[in-house]
Amino acid sequence: MKSFLFFISLLMISSFSSIHAQESDSTKAVIPSASIKNIKGEKVNASSITNNGKPILLNFWATWCKPCIQELTNISNVYDEWREATGVKVVAISVDDVRNSAKVAPFINGKRWEYEVYLDENGDLKRAMNVNNVPHAFLIDGNGKVVWQHNSYAPGDEDKLYEVIKQVVAGQPVKEH
Repeated sequence: MKSFLFFISLLMISSFSSIHAQESDSTKAVIPSASIKNIKGEKVNASSITNNGKPILLNFWATWCKPCIQELTNISNVYDEWREATGVKVVAISVDDVRNSAKVAPFINGKRWEYEVYLDENGDLKRAMNVNNVPHAFLIDGNGKVVWQHNSYAPGDEDKLYEVIKQVVAGQPVKEH
């Protein structure tokens, strides 16, 4: 009986270690399943966001966040070049709540951003991806894995980000610049 209990204990410890290892590897997390809305107000599952095996930049932002707007505007200025060279797709996730989400479509149209834009009015995706404040960007490789993330924004960060995108496209391990 003692050997049986020892075996069960060992099995439980082994299972816990395996689960813990998977959870602690935050650089390999698949986009979680969470309900968001497209700009038309239609529900979409975040896990369905794809880019045909090419990288995705998932950028959490808000209309009231000046650094967010600066970051997305600066990326917008080079987005055509980025897409042509790497195939990257920028997906902007607005964390504006239900009261402010009506401002998002006119706002992005006024900025002429050519991104896919989704609304995370209830914060489901934000919580699932452990986003505490914005801007918060995640680079997702062609296999749907998060390989890089960055919180905050300073002018010039988009240049560093582009270097990381090129590393991912080349199949190289991501090195911070």
